[in-house]
Amino acid sequence: MSALSGIRVLDFTRVVSGPYCTMLLSDLGAEIVKVERPGSGDDSRAFGPPFVKGESAYFLSLNRGKKSIVIDLATPGGRQTARRLARKFDVVIENYRVGYMAGVGLDYESLAADNERLVYCSMTAFGETGPYRDRAGYDVMVSALGGMMGITGMPDGPPTKTGVALLDVATGLHAATAICAALYERERSGKGQRIELSLLGVQLSALINAASAYLVGGQVMGPQGNAHDAIVPYRAFRAADGYILVGAANDSMFKRLCDVLGLAELAHDPRFASNADRVAHREELERVIEERLAAATVSEWVGTISAAGVAVAPVNTIRQVFADPQVVASGQIATFDHKTLGEIRLVGSPLHLSRTPVHHHGAPPLLGEHTEEILAEED
Repeated sequence: MSALSGIRVLDFTRVVSGPYCTMLLSDLGAEIVKVERPGSGDDSRAFGPPFVKGESAYFLSLNRGKKSIVIDLATPGGRQTARRLARKFDVVIENYRVGYMAGVGLDYESLAADNERLVYCSMTAFGETGPYRDRAGYDVMVSALGGMMGITGMPDGPPTKTGVALLDVATGLHAATAICAALYERERSGKGQRIELSLLGVQLSALINAASAYLVGGQVMGPQGNAHDAIVPYRAFRAADGYILVGAANDSMFKRLCDVLGLAELAHDPRFASNADRVAHREELERVIEERLAAATVSEWVGTISAAGVAVAPVNTIRQVFADPQVVASGQIATFDHKTLGEIRLVGSPLHLSRTPVHHHGAPPLLGEHTEEILAEED
């Protein structure tokens, strides 16, 4: 038994935020039935390259452990089928534009009339109220409007997006948390409820100290590059053969770093006595540290600095990540038997529950792979 065994989720989401949420719920034991458009399915099935035998690597990363059914919501028959299915599910989740689900009769009020225990989760780009409610938006647009791009990148360079859609991932995490909370509350009340969240709302929440620096202190954070606005030294430095991330977040760690670098005098320099002093004299300190780090390789420094109890890591390429001994030891790279691709490797769940362990419930599905099976079961 997994934590969510017996929970059934009817998934009307596509691209990243919703599929990431339902993939997490699948890992925890929920049955996920993914409703896709005829012909094309989830938009991410077309994202690429790379494609492997016609299957998008992007789609594969977000849809393990799900069953795919094809329903045409543009037709009365398709809408009737979807509504009939929803009567037997615990959760419905969707990330269409505001008003779409109401327009096809699959909004919370319509479905809850048939199933008062239904937990219904809606995800939008900018929220369901306000002047931008009808705007289309992906992760990167909301990251731009919501401030994340404005604090990402090099100080004198252009705004920079994150390497992957982290805002979508964070929204999926928030949605999964809210769904689990609503299911827990349902055990007390016997009733479901509607959850609404937006990428913009999650973006504001994720600004953490950048938001409070402005709201409380009136300070407008700009891009810091690889540095930290409030901790020094805490950034990537160039070593002899690559980049290394060094973080000395307190005075004790800073002293140990100075010792191991052969720069013990820096720990006694009044310019660098406290973290606030080091922030005030950032450029002088970082210049000295980088000059020293250039004298040896990344591997040499990681071993030496780590042994001194200072936080340090190589800045790895993706190829290096999956060869790293700690990543290998994590056991998080899982093997799946895909219907057309055969054996494939994907990143699995990072969760570890002692009594109700996570399970990976199968490979990502082909488009419509389970339509006949699911509809036959529900008749």
